[in-house]
Amino acid sequence: MQKTTQVYGIRAIIEAVNSKEEIDKVFLQKGLKGDLMKELEGLLRQNNINLVYVPVEKLNRLTKNNHQGAVANISPITFHNLEELVERANKKSTPPLFLLLDQLSDVRNFGAIIRTAECTGVDGIIIQKKGAAPVTSDTIKTSAGAAFKVPIAKVDHIKDALFFLQASGIKIVSATEKTNDSIYDISFKEPIAIIMGAEDQGISPSILKASDYCAKLPLLGEIKSLNVSVACAVFLYEAVRQRMSN
Repeated sequence: MQKTTQVYGIRAIIEAVNSKEEIDKVFLQKGLKGDLMKELEGLLRQNNINLVYVPVEKLNRLTKNNHQGAVANISPITFHNLEELVERANKKSTPPLFLLLDQLSDVRNFGAIIRTAECTGVDGIIIQKKGAAPVTSDTIKTSAGAAFKVPIAKVDHIKDALFFLQASGIKIVSATEKTNDSIYDISFKEPIAIIMGAEDQGISPSILKASDYCAKLPLLGEIKSLNVSVACAVFLYEAVRQRMSN
């Protein structure tokens, strides 16, 4: 069953945090003071929950209820533990296939990627707690319900997840135009995690540097980039093609 996607009111959000709800983001009214607000801010930072300060007009648009200067978006899905996902994938007869999203921000792109990931047998999607696109009703709709089927893990930092995957015997392939290596030069038959970057900036330089492989798609027209969800689909289906050729 899909959970509620919004909690409003300072005390209600404090209770939600203490109850370990999956909170994607909290909107707080700019300039609002008070002991209770200070307690909420401290609790959000302590739990590394993404928060943003906005004008009261923004909060009024988010809900018609008495928000008291605070509105929280609650994820409609339950997130998974990365270590457990890797352990489960390593027990399968097929090589693990993971997908990491480095600061992807558009919820519809996220939903489309989740749908393709489900269709290609991805063992898990890994996103960062802060800065990543949240799982919203639009994400669920665009994914055609796949968001309830593909395990998604949230981590503090994508780079930490990268290092953990490498230590678990999983090679990292970054999808980037900043390389001379083609996607068709990479072997996807071994345990692999594919990284896709943000829509506007791509994969961060530190992530590219730490990757085992970087690969690009051939672009033969005048436009020199693909939508990230389309590029992701090409990478995933190249993995499927190579693995089916066995």
